[in-house]
Amino acid sequence: MTVVLRGVVDPTTSTDPAAPLLVLGPALGTGTAGWRAAARLLADRFRIVRVDLPGHGLSPAVTEAVTVVDLAAAVVALVDGIGGGRFAYAGVSIGGAIGIDLALGPHADRLTGLAVICSDARIGDPDTWRARAEQTRRQGTAALVAASSERWFAPSFLQRDLDAAGRTLGELVDTDDESYARLAEALGAFDRRADVGRITVPTLVVAGSADRVVTPAAAAALAAAAPGSTGPAVVLEDTGHQAHLERPDRVAAALAGALLPPDRYEAGMRVRRAVLGDAHVDRATAGITPDTAAFQRFITETAWGTIWTRPGLDRRMRSAVTIAALVTGHHWDELAMHLRAGLTNGLSRAELTEILLQTAVYAGVPAANSAFAVAKQVFAEHDLAEHDSAEHGLAEDDTKEH
Repeated sequence: MTVVLRGVVDPTTSTDPAAPLLVLGPALGTGTAGWRAAARLLADRFRIVRVDLPGHGLSPAVTEAVTVVDLAAAVVALVDGIGGGRFAYAGVSIGGAIGIDLALGPHADRLTGLAVICSDARIGDPDTWRARAEQTRRQGTAALVAASSERWFAPSFLQRDLDAAGRTLGELVDTDDESYARLAEALGAFDRRADVGRITVPTLVVAGSADRVVTPAAAAALAAAAPGSTGPAVVLEDTGHQAHLERPDRVAAALAGALLPPDRYEAGMRVRRAVLGDAHVDRATAGITPDTAAFQRFITETAWGTIWTRPGLDRRMRSAVTIAALVTGHHWDELAMHLRAGLTNGLSRAELTEILLQTAVYAGVPAANSAFAVAKQVFAEHDLAEHDSAEHGLAEDDTKEH
């Protein structure tokens, strides 16, 4: 079904239109207020939207079956409604499940980063969620308050900030009963454990040491299974299932470290030097003029800092694709440069030859003929360089012996 989500643009959020967008998703039975403190700590670096689940806060209730896929699509629709573009996403519990689905679904390329907080590729078991849904329909969300208080918070939080805990449990009472039940059933059906190996977007996993819903061990396993993981799961001591509420400073610091986009120029320059070599890049930068400076920065940020840094292909594959495209476009100077880069990136001479042979079929024999001429020159230069290096090494050895 079509789900409509509404959100709150944080009043302290950055007004810089170039600031990255961060969407914050809550846990089942809670609203946007739980993210308020952490959002304020991030507002100078992000444009922030805090999202309400169906039947929570500002979002319309649902009366039909809903899935986590529906909720993920609704997040994208919400972002499109405020201007679209790419965004980072952080979610707690069911909010984290939505994030996992975003990273695996048709809109994965919209994500710049993901934070899964007190959540997993499967949370609980279907029978428990069905029982919760049935109880909610019979008795309302007010009947869930006592059990939720035990599940949600570390005991110390109830002592440290009883008012915040009370407000959060009040949000549970105010949640639409049927919407809560439908969302509980959605969690019962949610299971992406077999798919987390396909999550390539930079992913932060956060857990609470006292969380009995998603244990630190489960969070560690999720972080280990996701190729895009930014590192081991961050485990917050003396923290329960509402980590964003209990430890807003720690959560905000972790989000800033993992979700702020790196400087694309610096990242691009690192990859450019690694692939093309310092000598080539130094020559290119030495030749920059006021007329070419903007173009050189564009190449470094866009080609090297945005495309070559993406995790979806390794550098060998990117070299192969680039070489084929350059032959097709008859870009011979660039081809020579990227044949050398292919050798640097681990492609063998035989593999490069096979790539060029493939282009004869799809880019045309004349283009492949020219490409082989370029390759012949590159290989000869490469052999000469290796020979000179070996001769130099031998001379050094001889000097040491005498």
